Amino acid sequence: LVDTAEGASVLRQLVAWVGLDAFLEGVRAYMREHAYGNATLDDFLRALEETSGRDLHSWSKEWLESAGVNTLRSEQSLSDDGSAFESFAVLQEAPPDWPTLRSHRLAVGLYDEGPGGKLVRRKRIELDVVGMRTEVPDLPGEAAAPLTLINDDDLTYGKIRLDPRSLSTVVERLRDIADPLPRAICWTACWDMTRDAEMTTRDYVRLALGNAEAEDRVGIVQTTLAQAAMAIHAYGDPSNRRALSASLAAESLEALRRTQAGSDHQLAWARTFVAAAGTPEQLALVRGLLDGIESFDGLVVDPDLRWHIVRSLAAAGHADASLIEAERANDPTDRGQRQAGAALASRSTPEAKEEAWRRILAGEGALAVIEDVMFGFQQLDQDELLAPFAARFFDDLADVWATQNLQEAIAFGRYMYPHRIVSAHTIELTERYLTSPDIPGPLRRLLEEGKDGIARALRARAADAASA
Repeated sequence: LVDTAEGASVLRQLVAWVGLDAFLEGVRAYMREHAYGNATLDDFLRALEETSGRDLHSWSKEWLESAGVNTLRSEQSLSDDGSAFESFAVLQEAPPDWPTLRSHRLAVGLYDEGPGGKLVRRKRIELDVVGMRTEVPDLPGEAAAPLTLINDDDLTYGKIRLDPRSLSTVVERLRDIADPLPRAICWTACWDMTRDAEMTTRDYVRLALGNAEAEDRVGIVQTTLAQAAMAIHAYGDPSNRRALSASLAAESLEALRRTQAGSDHQLAWARTFVAAAGTPEQLALVRGLLDGIESFDGLVVDPDLRWHIVRSLAAAGHADASLIEAERANDPTDRGQRQAGAALASRSTPEAKEEAWRRILAGEGALAVIEDVMFGFQQLDQDELLAPFAARFFDDLADVWATQNLQEAIAFGRYMYPHRIVSAHTIELTERYLTSPDIPGPLRRLLEEGKDGIARALRARAADAASA
């Protein structure tokens, strides 16, 4: 089955595999044949086989009946002076648990300096990639490029790895890529590489802060800034966390001041600054925005931003219960009730965490209310406060699963797993719990995913520390 997250990409790959003209002709034939009756997936694929000449039986098994995401990277050698390719191949990998190597139709793009200092595509090669290694015969002898992009035009579904030269170009100059689609591919590739310990957190943060301000699509800006904060706290060397957090706050404040007044981009930088603020001066500015004594031209401090400020101040130890309750009184809506619960749980005191834990176990309120308390509880920069709750999560897990309904129990397993406690001890606690044969299937899956997330973060932190 194809889920909603990857379905569009797999359909796009099917179009690329058979060719657009053959795909459209096959769809027309399929619709004519089955206009007044039911049809199956096999009927659809058979119509495409007839118009394209492609065997889609094996394609269906690889793409629709096998799990896992392939990783695609280049293997290349250059001439002695580095000016031309001597060889070029696309390598394909599969995760050990899902070892399917798929057939991909993809493009390789070479990007050079163009007019106005922009990086523009000089050459595009489209080919079938099958198996572990596929030679690209058109590239030997071709001039090397600052950026070589596998899966140009986003034809297939997979993780993309940038070669060292291309990665260096992207970190320094992603903003100069003229076309928005290859920019988006590079943003995604760099985040995947960071999570998989193939790009350091310090380089990802440098990429984000050096290029996000020039990105014209606000969704990418919002995602990139959130990922930069996540990388600093989850995937970066803890000894470098303060320095990177300070850079994120300072650069976000400068971008906030420069960005077009009243724009969604301005709001994205404002929210990032508010969450990252750490110095007394920065926190005073954030509090001033809440109190109305500080402002930025065009920035509207609406209820959503006010609650973001309150939660951020609470997490930083600069908002007590009285401030939160005053804000709740100003916003007597369902949103206000939920945000107040999250803000109270965000506070950086042992007492606040204990009270939030009690509320969660007692199930005080609707599921949406309790989930907001959970989100408030799990703050990025509260490792020491949250550490004692790692063992308590496993101590309370069986009782939660036995006494609460399925949705509540799943929420507890998903959101209260000690994601913030990135340590071998968290993995040990998880593995010890998983030895029980009586764990319900949904819970076992959540715990396995949580453990994998901790292992991923440990690998990324080690890679970031090694690069210092």
